[in-house]
Amino acid sequence: MKEECLICKAPLEYLSEDVEMECELCHKKEASKTRCVNGHYVCSECHMQGIDHLVGICLEETSGDPVEILNRMMAMPFCHMHGPEHHVMVGMALLTAYKNSGGDLDLKKTLAEMNSRGRSVPGGACGFWGACGAGLSAGMFVSIVTGSTPLGVENFALSHKMTASALNAIGEIGGPRCCKRDSYLSILQAVKFVKEHLGIQMKQSEIICSYSGRNNQCIGQRCPFSPLQKTKE
Repeated sequence: MKEECLICKAPLEYLSEDVEMECELCHKKEASKTRCVNGHYVCSECHMQGIDHLVGICLEETSGDPVEILNRMMAMPFCHMHGPEHHVMVGMALLTAYKNSGGDLDLKKTLAEMNSRGRSVPGGACGFWGACGAGLSAGMFVSIVTGSTPLGVENFALSHKMTASALNAIGEIGGPRCCKRDSYLSILQAVKFVKEHLGIQMKQSEIICSYSGRNNQCIGQRCPFSPLQKTKE
């Protein structure tokens, strides 16, 4: 298993309240509920080192399939089994596929906005906020595409409905968290939502997860993307 701690590979532990910790990589001090059992802490910014390259990569993408784009992102060295990088990648994959499927947007500008918004959702939000960052990322995608603001009307409603749809799909499966599974679920909900509400048909490839061997908390056949599902069929 290649998780959890980026420093020593030991399992993570989640505390009941914030504790001041120092990042092992940049030495920044901040409050957090997450560390490894050996006491190591890595901040979100260090955890996502390399993610800024995604804007350039997405601008060169030609695929209209957000799953295909996300899979390429998740295969990159900066992407870990779990982590806040998924809070950015889901929205970026959707923006890119939306543009390549005929959606009208300034891709470079919207990717930068997605990067900024997604970074604001901390790791562990799924457990501590009751809202997975991958699901929130799908809602951010619709908010960006429709130009929603707190004073919006229809676009305000659409972005909330998108987030609710993604979070409901994640909640139906239940925990423990898996950033890969929850990212896939959010993207599938977004593909359906965009077709229905925005009239853009993005492609949707079959999803068979290849990460179960790296996830200490894999739920196996309970996951809709497990290779074991195909074995049963």
